[in-house]
Amino acid sequence: MHYEGPPENSQEGLWMNCVVQSTGQQQCKNYDSWLVLPPDLQAARAMTLISCLLSSLSILILFLGAEFTNCVENEDVKPISLVAGVGMLLAGLFIIIPVSWSAHIVVRDFYNPLVVQSQKMELGVCIFVGWGAGALLLLAGGLLCCFSRLKCGHLDGTAMYYTDTVYCNVPTSVNKQHVE
Repeated sequence: MHYEGPPENSQEGLWMNCVVQSTGQQQCKNYDSWLVLPPDLQAARAMTLISCLLSSLSILILFLGAEFTNCVENEDVKPISLVAGVGMLLAGLFIIIPVSWSAHIVVRDFYNPLVVQSQKMELGVCIFVGWGAGALLLLAGGLLCCFSRLKCGHLDGTAMYYTDTVYCNVPTSVNKQHVE
């Protein structure tokens, strides 16, 4: 008789490989080198790190430029929330792209009849966490971009957005003085 041992389930991530046995024991091993990784995994790692840095920097910029702080005194620099919003949007894209790419590879290989059954993987929890994080970053960035109002120069009016132009609500006396 031939005994093969308990069945194993292998899991691959951005940072390590894990083998989970049917007994519940899990052994994980970090990748040996950055250079031995496939190019798509290298790109996914880089984009994930860029997303983490961008989102952290955006949150820092948002807090430093918020109205309840005194870090930025100049009112011309106050659209800092717009900068933070754009940073959050970019961070969301930089996390959704590698997560979706990894999910695509897993699904493609799962339905490929040429891939051996033991090498087929399923979508893990981290894929869904990545999609959720990307969606929240896109939502936060979109809200910050939508609600950051621009001042209309020196006219002290508020900006109203219609299509792709900005109109200012200012008293007509101020507007006439500015035109002359």
